[in-house]
Amino acid sequence: MIFTIAGRELRSLFLSPLAWSILAVTLFILAYLFLTQIETYISLQPRLAALEGAPGVADIVVAPLLADAAVILLLITPLITMRTISEERRNRTLSLLFSAPVSMTEIVVGKYLGVLAFFLILLGLLALMPLSLLAGTELDTGKLAAGMLGLTLVVAAFSAIGLYMSSLTEQPTVAAVTTFGLLLLLWIVDWAGSSGTAGSSALAQLSMLRHYEPLLKGLFNSTDVAYYLLIITLFIGFTIRRMDATRLQY
Repeated sequence: MIFTIAGRELRSLFLSPLAWSILAVTLFILAYLFLTQIETYISLQPRLAALEGAPGVADIVVAPLLADAAVILLLITPLITMRTISEERRNRTLSLLFSAPVSMTEIVVGKYLGVLAFFLILLGLLALMPLSLLAGTELDTGKLAAGMLGLTLVVAAFSAIGLYMSSLTEQPTVAAVTTFGLLLLLWIVDWAGSSGTAGSSALAQLSMLRHYEPLLKGLFNSTDVAYYLLIITLFIGFTIRRMDATRLQY
């Protein structure tokens, strides 16, 4: 039933012009940024050739592209997740969902996987851009794999948070704004760690950016992966509890 719900959620997304518009605009912007980074790499190539251990195409083109992609995904995730549950609450269709012979965990996880599948399609199309560099130059596929893993974990965490915020209200706009606010807070809380105090350093460990940057550099750390898995599990659990509380009201 989880995959049935996920498939239904994914189909409903692609039936909406909003999802197609977001997909097209996002890929257009990322393609422009990708071509811009290639131009930068070409202009720097004569100087890089004279340097020993100079950064390669993965450092100059791929890493900045994936860093920009994370910021763009932070902006568009609230637009995709805002209607997941709040729309059903507003349309009074939650009672039909609750009456189905499925557990609340299956409903929430199914909706989450449906949203995540949309972003995985987006990431798959994005990955074709750096992979195209293999036709003309050497590409550090290890750094690309680490960066794509990091971006996948980032968008998975974004989706879990967006799903939870959507379960709190029946207004999709409110869900989108609150999701964006929380995501932005978790992204820039790293700035508080620049003072060097013990409290600010502990606070900086909550930053998604702090745990994403090592993966962009090709450094795989189990702590960074565990951080994102914890965020995903935590907010999916929050959503299940929230939906259980809502079911008691029907």
